[in-house]
Amino acid sequence: MIEVTESAAKHLLDLLEEKDFTPAERGLRLFVEKGGCAGMSYSMKIDAFAEGDEVYTCGEARVFVDAESLVYLDGCHLDYVDALNDAGFKIENPNAARSCGCGTSFEPARKDAAPAYDPATMDGEVCGSGR
Repeated sequence: MIEVTESAAKHLLDLLEEKDFTPAERGLRLFVEKGGCAGMSYSMKIDAFAEGDEVYTCGEARVFVDAESLVYLDGCHLDYVDALNDAGFKIENPNAARSCGCGTSFEPARKDAAPAYDPATMDGEVCGSGR
């Protein structure tokens, strides 16, 4: 299951309206791809429902997740944050062993295995910072 906050739902509906789509036509596709500084990257796009998708809703807003991505995203919390230094959709992922400081990539947690990094020096490191 993926929790979609009211803030994320409101911003998704605003985005759909800007692009002249109705919530019945499109939603937010949330998926993961290999890549990024931590191994896997979060990706999002406005898309239509596809056969086999899991659908998560908050009001009229819909979020679509394919079965392959759900393995990495099950239990996530999708929010929209509008802060002074950053704004956008944010994912809190309980399946991540660590996340990049920019919040767009993560290392998946593996059962019965320690992460392949030193948490004291790498967790939350900003992409490309060279720290």
